[in-house]
Amino acid sequence: MTKKSFKCGFVGIAGRPNVGKSTLMNHLIGQKIAITSGKPQTTRSRIQTVYTDESCQIIFLDTPGIHKAKNRLGEYMDEVALAVLSEVDVILWLVEPSDFSGEGEKFIARQLKLAGKPVILVMNKIDTVDRKKLPRFMDLYRSLYPFDEIVPVSALRNINTESVLEAIKARLPEGHAFYDEDTVTDQTMRQIAGEIIREKALRCLNEEVPHGIAVEISSMKERKKRKSAAPGETRPEDVPYEDPDTIWDIEANLITEKDSHKGIIIGKGGSMLKKIGTQARRGIEEMTGAQVNLKLFVKVRPDWRDNPQLMRTLGYDLKSRR
Repeated sequence: MTKKSFKCGFVGIAGRPNVGKSTLMNHLIGQKIAITSGKPQTTRSRIQTVYTDESCQIIFLDTPGIHKAKNRLGEYMDEVALAVLSEVDVILWLVEPSDFSGEGEKFIARQLKLAGKPVILVMNKIDTVDRKKLPRFMDLYRSLYPFDEIVPVSALRNINTESVLEAIKARLPEGHAFYDEDTVTDQTMRQIAGEIIREKALRCLNEEVPHGIAVEISSMKERKKRKSAAPGETRPEDVPYEDPDTIWDIEANLITEKDSHKGIIIGKGGSMLKKIGTQARRGIEEMTGAQVNLKLFVKVRPDWRDNPQLMRTLGYDLKSRR
């Protein structure tokens, strides 16, 4: 019997803001790496994850939602998203089931034609509409671009996501794996911790605040617990951590653009900051498998989203197009 060839390649996930790109990617690789929220523009940078099985390795590149930029941060996000289209072997274009086709969709279709790569249209959130309407929505998108395949899914409900993997595998080039089978992402623990904090802030805060928030990890240190408990320190046998002998001490700054937003983030008597910190600590503990001591501070950096120097400091390095 002839042994099946191994396939390996890069897959870019593109689309408008808030269509479920990160949710889909997390489901496809089998664990949460990219943060998600119900607010647009949650993903700000390219996030790389790796799916490996016995027949293939797929390196996913999740991208920010393509939108009309209103500031330097928006320009950076669009630049990141569009650059990925030329770097990958296969493109997933995520859309929602709708009969609306605006300039944003037409712009993405033009970029796909320029990229010249196999494109799979993933129609997400099919659980939110009457299934009888899906063929009409698909025909609308077919009029914009000659897709290699169209796959209807619900990333949130994990409906038909296996079909996305099969569609990708059919179009991957043959080749050796780029990463070992245990690799899941190129994100550092520090980067993931910062994103977890930002995700919890997005989920907790009012609509007007999240777009102007960034997270800066000022300190992240690992230490071993004392053999005898210090005052207030939990002993390994008292907690269900995978790594009960380790503690991570983390200090992070929530960066916002306005003094008025600082008050909202802190909340009355520090209640909102405590809520964000509690949820973020739990999320980071799930990631590290160890106890986490998290201290959050709020700092105001006026108009940081239009300040290239501050953006670089926060990890958003824009190559200016002005």
